Amino acid sequence: MTANAPVLAVTDLKKHFPVKKGLLRRTIGQVYAVDGVSFTIGVGETLGLVGESGCGKTTAGRAVLRLIEPTSGSVEVAGTDITHLPKAELRPYRRQMQIIFQDPFSSLNPRMTAGEIVGEPLFVHGVASRRERAEQVAALFARVGLRPAQMANYPHQFSGGQRQRIGIARALALGPKLIVGDEPVSALDVSIQAQVINLLQDLQRERQLSYLFISHNLAVVEHISHQIAVMYLGRIVEKADTRSIFTKPQHPYTEALLAAVPVPDPAIRREKRVLQGDVPSPVNPPAGCHFHTRCPYAEARCKVEAPPLREIAPGHHVSCHLR
Repeated sequence: MTANAPVLAVTDLKKHFPVKKGLLRRTIGQVYAVDGVSFTIGVGETLGLVGESGCGKTTAGRAVLRLIEPTSGSVEVAGTDITHLPKAELRPYRRQMQIIFQDPFSSLNPRMTAGEIVGEPLFVHGVASRRERAEQVAALFARVGLRPAQMANYPHQFSGGQRQRIGIARALALGPKLIVGDEPVSALDVSIQAQVINLLQDLQRERQLSYLFISHNLAVVEHISHQIAVMYLGRIVEKADTRSIFTKPQHPYTEALLAAVPVPDPAIRREKRVLQGDVPSPVNPPAGCHFHTRCPYAEARCKVEAPPLREIAPGHHVSCHLR
């Protein structure tokens, strides 16, 4: 790792999916799923990536890991650009990057025991002997709150929270530096969510892990994240430390997201800011600022000129002409 290099540096990342039609499958358009996203994550830091469903969060996370190939832009891991590395050269970096999937059931092979699932990365990368792998898997089970005796059980014999712990153990197996959490607690009960989040934080402190934490749940993101990036229709519209996002939001979309969070006190009254209209199609996004069709403050300039993501305060970046 280069001295002082971030664990992950993403620059102008784009992922466009072709829209094909007809017998000849001609390309008639593009889905602009991720449209120029940039961010960095330091050692032991968590970046929360938030936004409505369909804004491109998951696509960005998978493009970072090269589970899907980016259309353009660059992804640097520990100071090395991995964007165009062939599979053989990318393989060592696979060990440094892992993912925790959203659905703790469908992401586990029902024909494999829990121990085989957690040990599979070690086997694939040729790490340790068979006996040593069994010992490492047992240690991982114990660390994530499962009994080593459960290694012989199959996924259907575990609860949802336990299955997600198996997914976390699998992600930890190769000792990664970066873990992408793709809505890792959204399928769990609220009480189990808290346990899993606390586990992730404990592991981060122990192992100096860096997280890209993808979620639509702002309460969870506030609890775990050091930095937050807000996405809308493939672009980051605001990026800052967690405290600034929640106390001094600068983009109208961020304000609307925060206003929609329920307050658990009926005595507290606050202004409701209901966004008008639907999210535009990523196949044909609006010109200029993508948010102008729903923004209560939009001006003529917003309809034709896309605002750059610029720094308006130390560490606080906003993509808005009015800031």
